[in-house]
Amino acid sequence: PPRRGRALRRPGAAARMEEEEDEDRRGRRAAGSSAASARFVRCLYAVGFLDLFGVSMVVPLMNLHIKSLGASHTVAGIIGSLYGVMQLFSSTFVGCWSDIVGRRYSLLACILLSSLGYFLLGTSTTVFLFAISRVPVGVFKHTLSISKALLSDLVSERDRPLVMGRFNAASGVGFILGPVVGGYLAEFEGGFYQTSFICASIFLLNGGLVWMLPWSEENTGNREHCQDKGTNSFSAKSNNDLHMKSTTSRAVTNSSFFQSPWIQVATVLKKIKGIACSNLWDVFLVRFLMSVAILLYYSNFTLALEERFGVKPLFAGYLMSYSSALGVLAGWLLGPITRLYGHNTYRLLLHSSTFTCVLILLYASAVSIWMVVLSSTFLAFSTTIGRTCIIDLELTVGGNEASGTLLGVGQSVTSVGRIIAPLLSGIAQEFSPCGPPSLAVALAFVAIVIMNANKQKYCSHGSVKLKNQ
Repeated sequence: PPRRGRALRRPGAAARMEEEEDEDRRGRRAAGSSAASARFVRCLYAVGFLDLFGVSMVVPLMNLHIKSLGASHTVAGIIGSLYGVMQLFSSTFVGCWSDIVGRRYSLLACILLSSLGYFLLGTSTTVFLFAISRVPVGVFKHTLSISKALLSDLVSERDRPLVMGRFNAASGVGFILGPVVGGYLAEFEGGFYQTSFICASIFLLNGGLVWMLPWSEENTGNREHCQDKGTNSFSAKSNNDLHMKSTTSRAVTNSSFFQSPWIQVATVLKKIKGIACSNLWDVFLVRFLMSVAILLYYSNFTLALEERFGVKPLFAGYLMSYSSALGVLAGWLLGPITRLYGHNTYRLLLHSSTFTCVLILLYASAVSIWMVVLSSTFLAFSTTIGRTCIIDLELTVGGNEASGTLLGVGQSVTSVGRIIAPLLSGIAQEFSPCGPPSLAVALAFVAIVIMNANKQKYCSHGSVKLKNQ
């Protein structure tokens, strides 16, 4: 009998050993998937850095170049507004298009066509050619939005603010370094043309980086696990070009890129209609009000400092660079801050918006330049945190099934703010140099009231879905 007992126990022990081996294999595969995801995210940080590094090399030099071509101030202003108008109408369509054809092809298309625009800018010897060169950039320069949508597809909702903050920080570093390099190159003869060609080359390099991202590596690394189990969430994302967030998301395949253009347009319009019919107006209104408030703060910053405190524009430039550097630091610190708030995006957004409102009020009522420095120091943190949190709130409340569309609509809302803010600033400055920041305080306060009035919906984590999903 004892021997029979041992014989009966052997199959059970073998089964347990097999289960342990299966768990080890699943653990190793999960670790491999996690490592591949981390590599992919780090590559996207490099994409964001190169994007803003190239753009910030050229943008500060554009007004000087178009005036050197003989354009009047009015013509220069109209051409400058052309980019914002095209961004306003194209943001939503391109973001929605990325949901349909996939992030890989849409991101590559936007990078390459933007590169074409900057190449044409490098050949612009007349005002007409300059205006033509702004068209492909104005329509397709949505690389950062698509990259953020891809990051949203890759990471969990809990980790999204952390990853978004780091992506913004990496992009911010490029925005700080770019003007320095561009200003140095502009000192040479034909410097603007050289800078434009270098920017176009950087975008081509970025396109090569996106093409070489570990899409195939992750597909290969997870293929065996998909065949055996088919339950690993990251494997599902990689087999669908990395834009499935969960099993409730619709399957998107690479063949969508080769669908009829009319089918793609019809699908885009259907998804935009779903956004318009959803109950997300208050989220976008909060984004609009806070965007206009921050733009009003910066609209007459240099002029107001000179009129109020007699400081030179150089000091204002240093102060803005200082704030940009602090904004990059805030992006890297967003992870510990979100953990401190228990990953409650709504509460963090509410507190950062309130802090922004108070700091702009402090700037508007400042009696010394040191109060301005103090407000700028903390404002760099609150605005960086607020920008990241409003994106996360859009995706949380609206759902991840159409992250590209949601981010595109958000960009269009911000573009409207960029068009309206200069007009409001000009009117407010007729009364006082403190008029624009005072109006910004009022708009930020309205945004805070709206957030408080809709607290229940914001805290429900995705209770508001698109009606066509």
